[in-house]
Amino acid sequence: QVQVRESGGGSVQSGGSMRLSCATSGDAYGSACGGWLRQAPGKEREEVAVLDTAGGVTYADSVKGRFTISRDNAKNTLYLDMNNLKSEDTAMYYCAARYTYRSDFFGWGQGTQVTVSS
Repeated sequence: QVQVRESGGGSVQSGGSMRLSCATSGDAYGSACGGWLRQAPGKEREEVAVLDTAGGVTYADSVKGRFTISRDNAKNTLYLDMNNLKSEDTAMYYCAARYTYRSDFFGWGQGTQVTVSS
């Protein structure tokens, strides 16, 4: 069973920065591509930043230039660095992985709440 744990969320003022971490048990995601997704109350889930099989990254338009996804394979950890945070970034953030663009995400964590106040 894949064990995934997100951390690093909290409250920050608009314009601030935050780093989220996603630690997985062993090589839980294997060859799959890890990513960060978020969901705000009353809104659909959004893919924020997802690694792809070619070594690239797909970012949501709303976070381009502000968020950066990275991973440390030695630590089995995925990160999301968020800068210039805006109130609209307020959401529950989750990490998960998928094998291809068309695959479903798997290996969800419990999420970490990010709240940005203006």
